[in-house]
Amino acid sequence: MEQTPQQMAPLSVSVEESARILGISRSATYELIAQGEIKTFKIGRRRLALASELKVFIERAAKAGAR
Repeated sequence: MEQTPQQMAPLSVSVEESARILGISRSATYELIAQGEIKTFKIGRRRLALASELKVFIERAAKAGAR
C-alpha cells in the first residue's frame, strides 16, 4: 500500500486494532498486555499501543515459534 504525503501510517493503535493486526481476540490482547508482552500507554481514557511495539512483539513471537 503506497502512501501519499498526506497519509501517514498511524504511530499508535487501540487495543481493538492491535488485536485485529495480530489476528487474535481482544481479550487475548489484554492478556498479553497484562503479562508485559505488549507495552501500552494511555491518553485520556484510551489505551494505545505503538505500532512499532506490535512489530517487535510479532518478530519476537515468530523467533520463539521458529525454535
